[in-house]
Parts: sequence; structure tokens; C-alpha cells
Amino acid sequence: MEKNELGLLQVYTGEGKGKTTAAIGLALRAWGHGLRICVIQFMKKGEDYGEVRGLRKMGVEVFQFGSGKLIVKGRHCQDDLDCARHALEFSRATLVSGEYDLVILDEVNVAVYFGLISCNDAINMLRERDRGVEVICTGRNAPEELKREADLVTVMVVEKHPYDSGLEARKGIEY
Repeated sequence: MEKNELGLLQVYTGEGKGKTTAAIGLALRAWGHGLRICVIQFMKKGEDYGEVRGLRKMGVEVFQFGSGKLIVKGRHCQDDLDCARHALEFSRATLVSGEYDLVILDEVNVAVYFGLISCNDAINMLRERDRGVEVICTGRNAPEELKREADLVTVMVVEKHPYDSGLEARKGIEY
């Protein structure tokens, strides 16, 4: 694949399940073609995520920037803001480094929605990326400005979910 064939901005959002899973599926495809991949997770911390374990076994770099605590909109602390700021700075440096062909910014949409980073800062960071770097932004509540900026927007819609009948998150399926 030629470098100039890459470089689009994709956004996976919506209330339905599968945003991160879809991004990881695309990472698997890219890995199979020898592309260099980086996953940056906003608001996440820990090795218990199946996708983190799998990606690292494949040799894909995964960087996490989260406090490890549940964040509720409007009730974040300075630690949450600091983690998000570090994630934004790291993402900016990664996107201009020339080291990667595909960068996944997992849960960046939620970080914007929660007010941990500004939408303008996120969009400016994306505009500054090296030409040829494909980017996927995941998370619920993607801002309209980001969706307008994107080349591809996928909105996951839930029609039915096992959570509705009381089933808890299952290891290897939901996390």
C-alpha cells in the first residue's frame, strides 16, 4: 500500500456497542498489510482489556492515559484533566512523528464530550498530522465539528443488548 493512499480521518461514534472493536478490527487488517500502528487510549488504564493484550502480543504499541477511575461528565478531577492533556500532547507528537501509518485515538470523542479536552484542540491536532497518517477517533458523543471534519463517520446504533436483561460485561466479549 502506498503511503499516499492513507491519510483519512474516520470517526466511530454512537450509543451502540462496537466502536473500539471496529477500530481494532481495522488495526488487524492494517497489521496484516505491514502498516505501522499506534493505539492511544484516552480515559483508560489497565491490562485487563482484551484488545490491549491482543494488540501488544501482535507488537502494536498501545499507550493509555487514564486515572483508572470512573469519570462522570461534569465531575472530573484535576488528575483526569492532566491525563487527558498528556494524551492530547502525546497524540499530537505521535501524529507528526512519521512513525505510524494508522493511529487510533480511542475514546477521544468522550474526552471532548466530558470537557477534558476542547474540541478545537482535538481538531487542530488532527489537522496538524503528517500527510498519509490514517486516524480513527472512537467514542460516544462525537462532536458535530469533528464529524464534519471526518472523511468517514460510522454511528453505531443499539437495537437490543444483553445488558438490558441484566447480563454483566463478559470477559473477552465486552472487555
